[in-house]
Amino acid sequence: MQIKDQPGAALGATVEDFDHTTASEADIETLLRTVYTKKIAVLKGQDLTPEQFLALGRRLGRPETYYEPMYKHPDVPEIFVSSNVPEGGKQIGVPKTGKFWHADYQFMPDPFGITLIHPQVIPEKNRGTYFIDMGKAYERLPAELKREIDGTRCRHSVRKYFKIRPHDVYRPISEIIEEVETKTPPVVQPTTFTHPMTGETVLYLSEGFTVGIEDGAGNPLDEDLLKRLFDATGQLDESFEHENIHVQSFEQGDLLIWDNRSLIHRARHTATPEPTVSYRVTVHDARKLHDGITTA
Repeated sequence: MQIKDQPGAALGATVEDFDHTTASEADIETLLRTVYTKKIAVLKGQDLTPEQFLALGRRLGRPETYYEPMYKHPDVPEIFVSSNVPEGGKQIGVPKTGKFWHADYQFMPDPFGITLIHPQVIPEKNRGTYFIDMGKAYERLPAELKREIDGTRCRHSVRKYFKIRPHDVYRPISEIIEEVETKTPPVVQPTTFTHPMTGETVLYLSEGFTVGIEDGAGNPLDEDLLKRLFDATGQLDESFEHENIHVQSFEQGDLLIWDNRSLIHRARHTATPEPTVSYRVTVHDARKLHDGITTA
């Protein structure tokens, strides 16, 4: 296994000659350390079946199966499928996922630490994913803004970008919203936390899932504070030229592993999308997202 920093990029490392079936425990620990410190590890030359992809995920931790059935791979339900390419006349997975800034499972009580993406069908143009390192973004906040959010908490919900399911057709929207709020009620997390693997301070919020901010006693704070945080971190920059934004490209045979604690991401989509298919496995590693989480 050979690991190199991505040239000219603030984030990421490339990993050559990695085989999860023969990797030692020391190799796995080295790979995990690369994910935590470099934030993104791009494994080169990976041509895995769905079953092999899941096996790789299991080497890194405990897989989390997505809670909505329509996203699941038909043979390996632990795999989340993003696809606009029908198979056998049927839609497999869900198209146009993730077109907003978010951390995976940020709206759930016990988010996982690591995300793995294995692209299957890659577009010729506009390939890649946008990332923001929210540890670095916190470092770059003005001192006054850091003081404003000290001791605050953010509320996260899937409500804003919840995708309508096939069986929701003709259902009243109020009924769907009530079900969403019952099944996945908003969760509250500290606005910043200490990354348990690196010790850095992470700003934990996203334009896609963060719907409110409150003080330590639970009193709502002005929504303008959230807007200023989104703006300062680069999430409102539709040109994607903000200094915090990193574009991670990929090619056939690449497999991306990233730190879901400190990165938020946003998929690249165009008005006239090309065929694209990717598989995702998400895993809980040796620690909770942060030490304040006590759920099982």
